[in-house]
Amino acid sequence: MDWKYENGRIYSIDEKNELIAETTFVFKENGEVNIDHTYVKPDLRGKGIAGKMMEIVAEYLSGKGLKATATCPYANNWLKKHKELYSDIISKNIDNEVVACKITGEE
Repeated sequence: MDWKYENGRIYSIDEKNELIAETTFVFKENGEVNIDHTYVKPDLRGKGIAGKMMEIVAEYLSGKGLKATATCPYANNWLKKHKELYSDIISKNIDNEVVACKITGEE
């Protein structure tokens, strides 16, 4: 996959310019970021794309020296699951975030 980087967004599109996968994050006043949204095109879900995308996000944040929290349920769970491997990017405040889907509002 070819990943594109914008301020607060990492994503990939296909040859038709349709969104395949996306993560968005908001820069917080304390210098951290909040990963608030992840998306994988429905027909590609369950193929490991979201996990690979989170690895790309983690590498990006590490390279920028940023720490992350996540209100996106998927991102929050992924960060906690990979806490040892990516400890350099995980905020000490990760457990204090109110986790809810940005689109549906579901926890």
